[in-house]
Amino acid sequence: MQAKFIVVTGSLMSGLGKGILVSSIMKILDMYDLKVLPIKFDGYLNFDCGTMNPYRHGEVFVLDDGGEVDMDFGTYERFLDKDLDKGSSITGGKIMSSIIEKERRGDFLGEDVQMTPHLTEEIIKYIEKFAEEKKADVVVIEVGGTVGDLENGYFIEAMRQLSLKRKVEFVNLTYVPVISSVGEQKTKPSQIGIRLLMQAGIKPDLLVCRAQNSLLAKIKKKLAFFASLDENRIISDEDLNNIYEFPINLLKQNVDKILLADLGFKGHKLDKKKLQDWMSIADGNTASSGKSVRISIVGKYIDLKDSYVSVKEAVHHASHALHVNPEINWVEATELTSEKDVAGKLIGSDGVIIPGGFGSRGIEGKIMAIKYARENKIPLLGLCLGMQLMAVEFARNVCGIRDANSSEFDQKTKHKIIDLMSTQVSVKNKGGTMRLGAWKAKILKKDSIAYKAYGKEIISERHRHRYELNNKYKKLLEDGGLMISATTLDGKLVEIIEWKGSYGIGTQAHPELKSRPNKPAPLFLSFIDAASAATQ
Repeated sequence: MQAKFIVVTGSLMSGLGKGILVSSIMKILDMYDLKVLPIKFDGYLNFDCGTMNPYRHGEVFVLDDGGEVDMDFGTYERFLDKDLDKGSSITGGKIMSSIIEKERRGDFLGEDVQMTPHLTEEIIKYIEKFAEEKKADVVVIEVGGTVGDLENGYFIEAMRQLSLKRKVEFVNLTYVPVISSVGEQKTKPSQIGIRLLMQAGIKPDLLVCRAQNSLLAKIKKKLAFFASLDENRIISDEDLNNIYEFPINLLKQNVDKILLADLGFKGHKLDKKKLQDWMSIADGNTASSGKSVRISIVGKYIDLKDSYVSVKEAVHHASHALHVNPEINWVEATELTSEKDVAGKLIGSDGVIIPGGFGSRGIEGKIMAIKYARENKIPLLGLCLGMQLMAVEFARNVCGIRDANSSEFDQKTKHKIIDLMSTQVSVKNKGGTMRLGAWKAKILKKDSIAYKAYGKEIISERHRHRYELNNKYKKLLEDGGLMISATTLDGKLVEIIEWKGSYGIGTQAHPELKSRPNKPAPLFLSFIDAASAATQ
């Protein structure tokens, strides 16, 4: 049987939660034992997300195969509990690069290459090939941006053309605001969004309406009239306790039955165990009456919380597995300019996380936060850059090397505790050239935090970095009391470091990227457990 397609578009504005909607649709179809996979289209001309500023685009999510993709992929993987690959990501830059390469090769010899049919057909071929190679029953396609954007117009046209030859279900996410002075739900924005989509030649089969509260019956009726749909196809997407409740909300509104009927799937039955397991996840991610644990995340992109969404989710996964309520204290590293600032921001913390990042801004604030945690025996977890700064702080304040630094921030320092990897020295291009994807590591000491967390010697985590701990300083740091508890399999690169005498662990990897609601990341479980013990 050929794969079927569901295309999810958004109207009016970004930030309505298309990624969560796509993930939820995939989850409910997965409950019917269908093989369902995503494709995400982003209209920007970047080849991938690797060089994008987190302030503008949220976190860059890294896959096992090294793909640097949109943050929505984190939601996809957490909902499906599957490792995806970069084939699920299409950008305007990637698809146009393919077209230009073919034109230069002579594939279009004699033709004037145009947006349609050449570009739209390239998109359709890519999607069909992906579905065939993956042997998917259903491919759910998320169209980034909003209907009417210049950047995604040709992709929406490609989806219209795809529907002429294959079975495609169109789902549109829109917004129903409440004007505070009036106090009633308003449909006019959604009407405009529906009209724009229809002008593009697409009539939605389902209209999902983001709203603060459940849609009123009269609002459903009005929207059904404007969209030429039955009222049962107007779906309410109201505020919930957590995002994991949304698939259940869709099931309550019979979205599963509508999709299965429209796509022609007969005889598929809901796997009640999968449903029960997911309901347990949704219930578990709602705050309980258990004790609270205060976790301070010291970052440099705090103004946009989406920059650290995987870190936040990993904290929640581990906390709920341990039956504690996480209270996240977001700390802007650039505001930490003195020990007094640090104490004021971190006092009362049960644990501190130093997440990854790039560039020199906020670095000294992070180093001061690490020093405060170490001296006050507050459990600390350093991720990627966080591990590197743990090494720098230890070299400065324990080993007495006052000008210790990373060559990323100070090329002139005499003591490059962190330095560019030898494989990166001659690299000129910035895109897709870091140490990326899943890499194995070997835990060296069984009495280490790392071994207790993972329970095995060989581990695998995802990476995204150019700089590493300089091996010239390994002995000095170890002599000073720092434990190097894991390295790459060949022993050439340091992967995990630890404090002795108190809980402090730093990893060059990004374990948050593999955390799932039903499978918390081992290092986060260990860290939250230590932070929880610190509250007693």
